[in-house]
Amino acid sequence: MFEADKLFSAEADDHFHDECGIFGVFGPLDAATIVTLGLHALQHRGQEAAGIVSYDGTQFHAERHVGLIGDTFTKQPVLQPLKGTRAIGHTRYATAGGPGLSNVQPFFAELADGGLAIAHNGNITPMR
Repeated sequence: MFEADKLFSAEADDHFHDECGIFGVFGPLDAATIVTLGLHALQHRGQEAAGIVSYDGTQFHAERHVGLIGDTFTKQPVLQPLKGTRAIGHTRYATAGGPGLSNVQPFFAELADGGLAIAHNGNITPMR
């Protein structure tokens, strides 16, 4: 490939991409508050819904809501339960799955050896 072709290819790729926003924090006492601010900055990456899962060292806490970050996660009753020094958050731009809370991330599961929370940018499809 010629150098000019590489440059043109890079310029052609320089446009808005439809992808979700993911933000995580490890360490501060108010991790979920910082994640809320990070998700607010990433709101343009997904405006359908958002979620945050925090961890306080012994227990996971999850909040997932349809709508904008500023309309949901700025309310004290929503943010207050998200205790802990670790938190991940996700703003949703749907590329698969319908509307509603069942598709809002981060996903959380309580397993035999502890809990697991995950946020991703893409689609996870079941194996057949």
